[in-house]
Amino acid sequence: MISNLAYVHPDAKIGNNVTVEPFAYIAGDVVIGDDCWIGPGAVIHDGARIGKGCRIHTAASVSCLPQDLKFAGEVTTAEIGDYNDIREYVTISRGTASTGTTRIGSHNLLMAYVHIAHDCVVGSHCVIANRVSLAGEVHVGDWVVIGGHAAIHQWTHIGAHSMVQGGSLLGQDLPPYVIVRNDTLRFAGINKVGLSRRGFTPERIGEIHDACRILFQSGLNYLNGCEEVERQIPPSPERDYLVQFIRESKRGIIKPYASRPEA
Repeated sequence: MISNLAYVHPDAKIGNNVTVEPFAYIAGDVVIGDDCWIGPGAVIHDGARIGKGCRIHTAASVSCLPQDLKFAGEVTTAEIGDYNDIREYVTISRGTASTGTTRIGSHNLLMAYVHIAHDCVVGSHCVIANRVSLAGEVHVGDWVVIGGHAAIHQWTHIGAHSMVQGGSLLGQDLPPYVIVRNDTLRFAGINKVGLSRRGFTPERIGEIHDACRILFQSGLNYLNGCEEVERQIPPSPERDYLVQFIRESKRGIIKPYASRPEA
């Protein structure tokens, strides 16, 4: 059902069983999949590619122009997967010439006032809480939880199954499976509860814990720590992903564990 009080450009491609509430605006270069709900006052700009079953709430702005002084009007997109819940006043910028698109996976919850900047890549099954801001070209893996009011610096990478505590100002890469403290941006343990909820076995969680103990609590530098992890921890996709993430980091990795806050 499309309200008579909504504006839908005649060139927009709208799927089956889509509801568009009053005062929503949908531009022409837009694709919306089946079973979506577009709330009152939501704005879907040119370049939006939205999958099925998404809910886009009041005053959200999807595929808006990048907040980047280098943007010169190039044709780019914001590609959003299936069954995402995009809450009030969320802003998702489309890409720039850097990559051409902003990408968001499926089954994510983006709470009110979240900002996802140009050329970001967000995986699936993530929870990004109120007022979180992702700067340009941030990469977020699957099953990540980011607490409210966190700010993530441009080009930062966040590994899968990790957690960012609310209020963090994260400017270095966060490895998978790890929790980062918001006061010192140091390693604060592994995301044991999240891993257990997602079906990781106790044995595999133990291996991840042992690997992170070597990496973040042994006093070794990270490159030597990766070598030690490969010597001590049995091979597995999780071990290899953790080691590869650290070795490929461009911005550097969060600080290791400290028993007391820095003065």
